[in-house]
Amino acid sequence: MNEFNRRKFLEGSAGVAAAASLGVGTTLFTTAAHGQSTLAFKPEKGAKLRVLRWSRFVQGDIDAYMVNVKKFMDATGVEVRVDNEGWEDVRPKAAVAANTGAGPDIILSTNDDANLYPDKLLDVTDLAEYLGKKYGGWYPAVQQYLRPDGKRWLGLGLGAAGSMIVYRKSQMEAAGFKEFPKDTAGFLALHKALKEKGTPGGYALGNATGDSLWTNWLMWSHGGKLVDKSNKVVINSPETLKALEYGKELYPNFVPGTLSWLDPNNNKAFLDGQISVTNNGISIYVAAKNSPDPKVKAMAEDIYHANFPVGPVGVPTESHLFFNQMVMKYTKYPNAAKEFLRFMMEREQFDNWLIGASGYIAQPLAAYESCSIWTSDPKNTAYRDAVKNMRPTGYDGRLGYASAGAGADFIVANMVAEAISGSKSPQEAMERAQKRAERYYKV
Repeated sequence: MNEFNRRKFLEGSAGVAAAASLGVGTTLFTTAAHGQSTLAFKPEKGAKLRVLRWSRFVQGDIDAYMVNVKKFMDATGVEVRVDNEGWEDVRPKAAVAANTGAGPDIILSTNDDANLYPDKLLDVTDLAEYLGKKYGGWYPAVQQYLRPDGKRWLGLGLGAAGSMIVYRKSQMEAAGFKEFPKDTAGFLALHKALKEKGTPGGYALGNATGDSLWTNWLMWSHGGKLVDKSNKVVINSPETLKALEYGKELYPNFVPGTLSWLDPNNNKAFLDGQISVTNNGISIYVAAKNSPDPKVKAMAEDIYHANFPVGPVGVPTESHLFFNQMVMKYTKYPNAAKEFLRFMMEREQFDNWLIGASGYIAQPLAAYESCSIWTSDPKNTAYRDAVKNMRPTGYDGRLGYASAGAGADFIVANMVAEAISGSKSPQEAMERAQKRAERYYKV
């Protein structure tokens, strides 16, 4: 093995077992301060990296990320270029790169996009196992997304933007509620009361990558699901029908226009005072706190967060926007790419990034639950366990090409929009969703 420090390795507790997982250009050594093994990859001579990632919804996210990028460049001499695109633009650009074999070396994308082209991605199992062991383990949903076969890691988890309830406390109380409802019956009653008070709610029903995930909650909370454990499409079911009938009662209480809402629309509507409740990441609250407009800034004190209520199934059914980190197999600099991801995920960098992003991203590794961002402001804490508690979008089946394709095609979101708005009957919407899903989940 090149650049392998055998003396340092033998001091570590991992011994021969760890050596077997290391590839050419890697080094394992033990830190004197903590006795922990640290895996490192020696970048190729003249390595340059291009990273494609989604654009920030919180400015501190990209600011802190770029500080860490500079630290990496200073430490390694590897030049790194970072390009930012909207969520809806990253997915098609990643697919083109995978199919053509040219483009960014590393792509930060959403949900289970890695399962659209697993053979085009570099195996990062050694790195994933190292980080998991060092930082308390990856949460189950991360492994479902990125290690669907239980063996090879297709990428690394970055975290998730929690899709939590964001609401105006004063307007909730004016509608007659002392606390945010914890069940679906109370959730519906609140929205009816808010509408009567002229302070309606609103939730995205367009093809919004993050904010349309509330439609998964709607279906799951009543026992509906896209597929069963054997990957059989079962969305056309009595349980889904109950969810859609509930949605038909809920929808008339929304502010007009939600059928065309994408991810930025509910943020704007909330901060403009058009709605009193929606689902979103912590970005609405952060924007209010940091706003130069005194009226918007004052709104921050009235903004609170809550989990989605529990439905008839009796258990939480959270759906959050998951972020992955993929190294493309065509990269000329695989060691540099792995070392970049390792560096960015180590505590010295990752904690600062979580703090810089103001809680917009919840961690994928258990050890980062202790990051100070989750307790420095009590309103942040609701977002801490988003990855820990979430169901993957392909629930209840095994993730892979079919789940990735169905998710990218917004099958659940479109079904809910059609049924609850009345453009189709619930039965017609379910039947259409069933047929669309079966094109991906071929028997």
